[in-house]
Amino acid sequence: MIGMPSYHAIAAMVVTIAMFVAFARGRMTIEIISLLTIAVIAVGLYFFPLEGQSPTDGLAIAFGGFGHYALITICALMILGRGLIVTGALEPAARLLERVFKFNLQLGLLFSLFIAFALSMFVNNTPVLVLLIPIFVTLAARGALPASKTLMPLNAASLIGGLATTIGTSTNILVVSIAVDLGMPMMSVFHFTPIVLMAAVVALPYIWLVMPRMLRDNRVVLPQNQRRFFTRLRVTENSLMNGRELAQIASRLPSGIEFHDVKPGLFRPGQRIKVSGTHEAIEEAIAVMRGEAAPGWVLERIKRAHNETGEDIEVVEMTVTADSRLINRTLPTSGIADLYGVAVVGIHRPDTVIGQKDQYSDVGDIRMREGDVLLVMGIQHDLETFATADSLLQLEGRRELPRRSKAALAATIMGVSVLLASIGILPIAIAALGGAILMFVTGCVKFDRVGRALSAQVIVLVAASIAIGRIIDESGAAAWLGELLSYGLQFLSPALVLAAIMVFVTILTNFASNATAATVGTPIAFAVAAQLGLPPEPLVLAVLFGCNLSYATPIAYQTNMLIMAEGSYQFGDYVKTGVPLVLIMVTALSVGLVLTYGL
Repeated sequence: MIGMPSYHAIAAMVVTIAMFVAFARGRMTIEIISLLTIAVIAVGLYFFPLEGQSPTDGLAIAFGGFGHYALITICALMILGRGLIVTGALEPAARLLERVFKFNLQLGLLFSLFIAFALSMFVNNTPVLVLLIPIFVTLAARGALPASKTLMPLNAASLIGGLATTIGTSTNILVVSIAVDLGMPMMSVFHFTPIVLMAAVVALPYIWLVMPRMLRDNRVVLPQNQRRFFTRLRVTENSLMNGRELAQIASRLPSGIEFHDVKPGLFRPGQRIKVSGTHEAIEEAIAVMRGEAAPGWVLERIKRAHNETGEDIEVVEMTVTADSRLINRTLPTSGIADLYGVAVVGIHRPDTVIGQKDQYSDVGDIRMREGDVLLVMGIQHDLETFATADSLLQLEGRRELPRRSKAALAATIMGVSVLLASIGILPIAIAALGGAILMFVTGCVKFDRVGRALSAQVIVLVAASIAIGRIIDESGAAAWLGELLSYGLQFLSPALVLAAIMVFVTILTNFASNATAATVGTPIAFAVAAQLGLPPEPLVLAVLFGCNLSYATPIAYQTNMLIMAEGSYQFGDYVKTGVPLVLIMVTALSVGLVLTYGL
């Protein structure tokens, strides 16, 4: 008979269930629920410490997550991803994928899922997701599928890919190592790959076609009357426009860009082309076409100021007020560039439709008036000086330009960090932390901007999940649940035994940790095999598979938390999309094990 669990084990299970219910109901924020969970564990273990421990040992369990290597790893990975975004290092890859998505959104997503799956078979899925997240955030900003509809499917595909080989995840290696210690022969890299591939084929339609539709669109809805700016795009020697006609470059242009009064023929260096578009579209067009929206000498002056001061180059929207000296002046007669070292790269005039016959023929001919909105480029100090001196009101449309001079450096740092972790030279925690430090040292990421890379929600959630995992393990709750499972499995058929072990380990991995699920589940698999007269290998594989079915909660695996902030996901999103996927995978993998081993 199975004895009663200790009161610590009962309390641990109650706290875990309460946390899950609170997350699922969504009446309080994830941060508050996580902090309350940590507080309950800390207070409970302080007044009722575990057997053989002091009250301060309980505090270490409750608060240890804030100093845990998993949290440090996740934060470091966020910083690495931020470095790729702010330097524009991933723009070429994003543009390549953008072409696929422009051809067909569904095919673009399918292609991306295959990439995530294939890479994760041989590379730890954490660095794979770190590489893919900023690419798909950039794609979302360019009008492809929103990040909320791509990151969750990509994460699922990478987790399944990591499941397919013995080296795909550290959890697989742990389960195989424990099984070998218990007397089972060593498994080859592709020992169980066919079973996983079969399950992946069954799960793919759900991940590709159903899961994105279950997730909300996290894009910010822009107003229909969004400002459109008029500018002149100068063709340079190295411009993509040089020597080409408009029809040849049209497919490369971002949505929202419109050319005006373009004469037939090839574009030539020095030619100035009238263009209109939104703030974001104009910036993207300048980057893609490698053109200039202001005189070259002004842009060089801005770059020198950036190099001397270390301030980022920004593009700001400013409106002309009634007191401004710019009223009735044109850009050439205003002396803006000479006086302040900033460049006006576009002008928006309210209630004017760009392209009308009565529209001005050139930006330089406009006599500015009250209410005009200028798109101004420069470093922050010069922009503020300009706004103050000429009575301009800075609007909310402030954007930092990518530090493209450091793009290659940021990509190299990321590549080396991923490589060192992938081939096992360094643990992912050390490789990621070293890469994050290099991002700071080299200036790819500014230390005073690090808050933009990190998510407070993810930090406290990771800390709470680590505390829950430790209390489930150290209170004896996991061991008691394992004994209960072993007792009940003797009455089931072999096929149901496999499914039950997989479901049990899946529950553990989604609420405790992969390591806990592996260390508890593998010995149980051997014990059940001996008790029921079954071969241990399929039961061990059921444990290995279950340890990787971490789709149903954000606390189940670190990649789940990495995508949480960028995808604007709530706890309920993981439950809603993850539980069906768990059921699909458990069914498909159980059938695969039964057929493979003839049970």
